[in-house]
Amino acid sequence: MITGSTRRFPERLTSGGEILKIPHMGWNSVNFKREHTVFAKINPEAEFYFVHSYYPAPSDMDVVLGTTDYGITFCSVLAFKNLVAMQFHPEKSGRPGLQILKNFCAWRGSA
Repeated sequence: MITGSTRRFPERLTSGGEILKIPHMGWNSVNFKREHTVFAKINPEAEFYFVHSYYPAPSDMDVVLGTTDYGITFCSVLAFKNLVAMQFHPEKSGRPGLQILKNFCAWRGSA
């Protein structure tokens, strides 16, 4: 089990002096912390489509597979044993998202 909490983005997020809208909606990148089968063949510069107002805050940072910056740095990908969870929508993320779905279908359930 993954322990931690779910947090809402702060009401007033800014980046470079610009006020950011909540929900976080649009294209953004993921900074992958380590390799995982589900994210094989994904360009590190790829962007993914996000629509959310909340993000996971796990107690164990070892389960964080990727982070994203949107006024704050937040956990956008978790991986633990046979679980992989993404805050973005792979089905709406173009070619990189389709590659993730393809990798997921071929995955045997361990990193």
